[in-house]
Formats: sequence, C-alpha cells, structure tokens
Amino acid sequence: MVKVADMIIQGNRIFTGKEMMEGGIAIKDGKIIDVCKQDGTEQYIGNDTQVYKFDNQTIMPGFHDFHIHLTLGCFFEDYVNLADARSAEETAQKVKEFADSRPDDEWILGFSWYHIFWDKKEMPDRTILDEVIPDRPVFLLNAECHGAWLNSKAMELAGINENTENPPFGMIMKDEDGKPTGILLETAMRLAVDQAFKIPEKKAVELMERFLAKANRLGITSVSDMLPLPGFEVGDLALYRKFEKENKLTVRTFFLSPLNGDLTQARRLREEYQSNVLKFSGLKQFLDGVATTYTALMVEPYSDNPSEKGEAFLPPELLEQWVAEADREGFRVRLHACGDGAVRLGLNLYEKAEEQNGQRDSRHAIEHIEVIHPDDIHRFAKLGVVASMQPEHMAITEKYEDNVYLSRMGKERDQYMWPIKTLGESGAPMAFGSDFPVVELNPMLEIYRAVTRKFNDGEPEEGWNSTEKIPLVEALKHYTAGPAFGNFMESKLGTLEKGKLADVIVMDRDLFAIEPEQLLEAKVKLTVMDGKVVYQDRE
Repeated sequence: MVKVADMIIQGNRIFTGKEMMEGGIAIKDGKIIDVCKQDGTEQYIGNDTQVYKFDNQTIMPGFHDFHIHLTLGCFFEDYVNLADARSAEETAQKVKEFADSRPDDEWILGFSWYHIFWDKKEMPDRTILDEVIPDRPVFLLNAECHGAWLNSKAMELAGINENTENPPFGMIMKDEDGKPTGILLETAMRLAVDQAFKIPEKKAVELMERFLAKANRLGITSVSDMLPLPGFEVGDLALYRKFEKENKLTVRTFFLSPLNGDLTQARRLREEYQSNVLKFSGLKQFLDGVATTYTALMVEPYSDNPSEKGEAFLPPELLEQWVAEADREGFRVRLHACGDGAVRLGLNLYEKAEEQNGQRDSRHAIEHIEVIHPDDIHRFAKLGVVASMQPEHMAITEKYEDNVYLSRMGKERDQYMWPIKTLGESGAPMAFGSDFPVVELNPMLEIYRAVTRKFNDGEPEEGWNSTEKIPLVEALKHYTAGPAFGNFMESKLGTLEKGKLADVIVMDRDLFAIEPEQLLEAKVKLTVMDGKVVYQDRE
C-alpha cells in the first residue's frame, strides 16, 4: 500500500545533488519517501498532503554551512557593526552613538572594525575610545575575530595594565612607555572576553531566535558551530539543548569543542549530544592566525615583510601529542590553518597520528587553506583530510586593487591562493562554509565567489587566479553534500534521495540558467527542515 505523504514539492528543475530532473519530492515523518520523475508523486497525495508546485525554480538540498560561529554571530547581529568606518575616529563615533542608544548595557560591544580597511592603515589606541566613552567598558572585535580594541575602562575591569604579561600565543600591544594600547591580539582577548560577552538569558534567547530565522530565510538547514576561538570559547550548549527540546532548533547544529590535551569534556559531549539535530562533531584548535596581521604561518617569509613568516600558535610537539591522543579515541579534529606553513603542519599532524594509530575514516579537516604549498596539494586525498574552505574570504576588500594578499604573498604564491579547483581535482573531500560572522551568512556569496573569483568591483574581469574557478554544480555540492560527508551525515543529508532526512530548499529562479552575477540576487522561496516548513516567502 502506498503511503500518503505529508508534503509534496513538485517542479521542473530539481537538483538532487546527483542529477537534474523534473518531478517531485515526497516527504513523510521528516524523511524523503520518494524522489519521482514526471508525475510520479501523484500517488502519494492524500486529503491532508501539502502540495507545493514550482516551475523553473531550483529545488535542491538545504545548504549546510561547514564553518560558522553561531553565538558570536548572534552578537554581531545585535551590536554595532563597524565594517563601514574608514578611520579609528569614525569607528569610535559609531560606537558612541550606539552606546547612547543602549544606556542599560553593562558592556558596549562592537564588531567588524579593521584597520586594513581604513584610510590610514594603523592600529588604533584606547585613548580614542576614552575620549567618547570614558566611563563604560568597550570591547570591539575586529573583522577577522583575531584581535580586539578596548577602552581604558574595559582594560581596568579586565585587570590589564603595564605589568600584565602576554599569554602564550597572544599579545597585549603596548606603547613605547610600556602601557597597553588597548589592542589585544589572538589569545590575549580571553583576558576580557568572559566579562564582555556575558548577557542575560532573555537576550540570548531573543538573539538565537533571530539567528535561526535568518538561517532559515537563507536556506541553511545545517551548520557546523566552531565554538572555540583563539584562547576562548563562545557558545551556549544549554541554550541549544533548550531550543531542541522545544522543537525550535530549526537548523541542525553540529558543534565542536577545543582540542586542548584534556579529552574529559569531549568524551562527555560525545555521549550527551548525539541527535540528528544537535550533535557533537569533534575538536578544534588553531595552528596559526591570519595573513593580514602576519600571524599566518608561512613556509617562506612574507613577500612584503621578509623578516616575518609567522609562527605556530602552539608547540608542534604538543600539538602532535594532542592530535594523536584525540585520533586514538576516535575523535575528529579540525585545525585552523590559513598560511601554507600551517596547512603543512596540520597535514603532518594527521599523518603522524595515522602512523601511530593506524588508518581509519577520521575525516579530520583543515580550515581555511587560504594558500597552500604545491607539494602538499596531493596529501589531502591521500590522508582523507577534508578541505574546509570559505571562498568569500578571498574578497575581504571591496576592490581588487586593495587586495592585501597580493603584496603579502607575492607573484610566486599567487596561483596557490584559495586553490579550490586544484584541491577538488586532486580528490580532496571539499566542504564550503561562511565563517559567519567574519563574513555574511548568505551561501550565495560563497557560491558566487567560487564560481567567478571576482571582487565586488567586478575585478579582475576573468577572476583572481581564474584557473581556480569552479562550475556552479561543484560549488553547490561543496555547500550541501560536502559538509554532510564532513560531518559523517552523508547517509542522511546532502542529497535528495529516498530515505534521507527531508531538508529541502527552493530558490526563486533556475540557478543554472542565469549569469553568475545574478547568483547574488537569488533568494530562497521555501525552506523545509526535518519535513517541516521553517521559512516560506509569501511574495
């Protein structure tokens, strides 16, 4: 006897993740019970079946963002955004206006300032903030999330003064008199972040609801939440669990905890969080910083700063021990590596763990891979390491001519910047993400950037390092099936197939019949997660 479906989604342009077809998706009890060609879904329609009919709009698997910072993103959405400011003074003025509008906030938070974007590309000083906000603590996280700018009141509350020593792999920037300037880099941020990011539960619930609504509107049905940041952790598992129990967690959340040599917490989290909606998925650590501040670890020195090549955040021998221990107990590890030296180090760590513990389907990952040494390209496929990349990062400046990577890396390394096509063709498992809130959550930004490799000014005309452009179909797979594989969920997610969980989205146009620039205009018409409509465009 044929089952009656709860929902049918019909259309002419169904991208299953494996093929393009005309027909429909039949859904019951949160799962896909059939994927039918032509009119095959008619047999599943009963009196109570919801039927959604589309013409040439693309029906496809839900987007699966493999790298976000969920709670941090919630903060970004609510506090002052400083990305448009072009000077330290303009930034401070924006912060003051925001602070005046929020008189009850104990700490004033702001995000996305970056001296790289300013007309004078110099680090700011606490005194600039002190002039406009002397009596309330201010904590401003930069666009890369690897540095923060504080005023004197915040430094005082955090107990930071001229006698405070740098934590391992962090820096409290000081002036020529030895006084802190208000800039905390990398792990030094943890000295103030616990106080700064403490918010009431009612506010946390409100921000979480807002994030989920945004993700649903963008067609995102799954995320990997990278809780650890340099030296600290931002996330609220109790809140996530509360939303799950109330059936309000409308984005599947696969989260990570820090790789720090102590597996006690990881063992507990692995036992406690194993549902299809909220799941512990491994351990994360930082191998380096970012190239814009010369903290990314390079094989060879920076082209515009030959005395600097960055350094590993932690001693390689310690990392080797941690990774091997985690691997031995079956944990998956994901390592932040922007520079080619860090990418090599990460691959070396996984290789040594395999030598010690034997080969297994570990699906360890390297995060970012902004540049790679050609000798290391083949090693991803050989070791089964997932290449986790965020194409939007390559266009962090509005104009191509302002692209700081051109001077940092030089011509020899240019062809190995964001080597998406090369890694894919080498057999490396690939997964796309946004790194939200470092950049916007919208998957179409990442997809457009991977397909065109153009900056927002339309340059270069053929794309930066154009041989690394990939077809749209590959970009979509890297944002759906790739992350599902990366999270060991390929049997349940990533493609539209019978028996899989019903995470389906409908775009407002045929993505395969438009010019690449129109990808940026594409919107979501319908988002279905776990067989339930969580977003519908009523226009």
